Amino acid sequence: QVQLVEVGGGLVQAGGSQRLSCAASGGTFSTYVMAWFRQAPGKEREFVAAIGRTGSMPSYAGSVKGRFTISRDNAKNTVYLQMNSLKPEDTAAYYCAAKSSGIIATVAWLYNYWGQGTQVTVSS
Repeated sequence: QVQLVEVGGGLVQAGGSQRLSCAASGGTFSTYVMAWFRQAPGKEREFVAAIGRTGSMPSYAGSVKGRFTISRDNAKNTVYLQMNSLKPEDTAAYYCAAKSSGIIATVAWLYNYWGQGTQVTVSS
């Protein structure tokens, strides 16, 4: 069983930056595809970014491409989401997710494990 804990959320002004971290425990981190999703009030959970087991081939949602960067450190069992040029529409609860098969996916139901989420609020 994998446990995921996100940290790094908070309040930031539009145009600012924020970095989220997600620490994993209880499994072999390097065997999991990792991803970030987000959910705003009244909206469905949406894909943000994903990264392969070795850190290759990151995938991004169109709305964040060029502004967000996903990375991972397998030695630290941690995945990161660097968010730059933040916009008010980026306001959401951000969730870290892990899937045990090796293929990057953008749909939430394919991910086996989820963190509790961390709130990011971008003020205008």
